[in-house]
Amino acid sequence: MTDTPGTPPRKRLLIRTWGCQMNVYDSARMADVLAPLGYAPTEAAEDADMVILNTCHIREKATEKVFSDLGRLRETKVARGGQMIVAVAG
Repeated sequence: MTDTPGTPPRKRLLIRTWGCQMNVYDSARMADVLAPLGYAPTEAAEDADMVILNTCHIREKATEKVFSDLGRLRETKVARGGQMIVAVAG
């Protein structure tokens, strides 16, 4: 997706989801809410302006994956000079 001259650049959003079907629904709703604010989806954390990790705190495996992902995202955020929002939901 290219940005049109004279319009603000699109921000990139990555949402990673673990857990039940309700988490999948919640992630879709988050994307829907953020779209009018200029966030377009991306698949790469390196390209994202915002990363949301939507997890299930009841499932231990999901919790482990989130903590692992947070470590990797910290490195990415530092490499980008702190220019990334990282949020955890669920």
